[in-house]
Amino acid sequence: MDLCHPDPTELSSGETEELQRIKWHRKQLLEDIQKLKDEIADVFAQIDCFETTEESRLAQKEKELCIGRKKFNMDPMKGIQYLIEHKLLTPDVQEIAQFLYKGEGLNKTAIGTYLGERDPFNLQVLQAFVDCHEFANLNLVQALSSTGAFDLGFEG
Repeated sequence: MDLCHPDPTELSSGETEELQRIKWHRKQLLEDIQKLKDEIADVFAQIDCFETTEESRLAQKEKELCIGRKKFNMDPMKGIQYLIEHKLLTPDVQEIAQFLYKGEGLNKTAIGTYLGERDPFNLQVLQAFVDCHEFANLNLVQALSSTGAFDLGFEG
């Protein structure tokens, strides 16, 4: 007698019933496995969609940041306004000062123009900008040079 494929005529009625139950459970397990495979495929599809959306969002943010930098270089006040409106900067003095301090893609003359405005807000940004620099153990010329003050249009 072959145990993997028994001859149904050689089985007792109890063995036949047990064989039918085993086949039914096997079928149920295979269906459950297929459902799990489908669910896993759905999860991976959702992850792919999320990653694509996130990449799109980051690309859009980078594009807006680039536009903001260009606007800043042409008109610093409008550039900062654009960056705030597009939530790339907040109207926080410290955050704007850090943005200007890093200066990524910003024209130094435009930074000097913005910091040179006599508006009270701009003066606060100027103070925060100066606070971003480390002046310990520097003479006046070195300190001014380290800030890029000559490049910012503050030269006398």
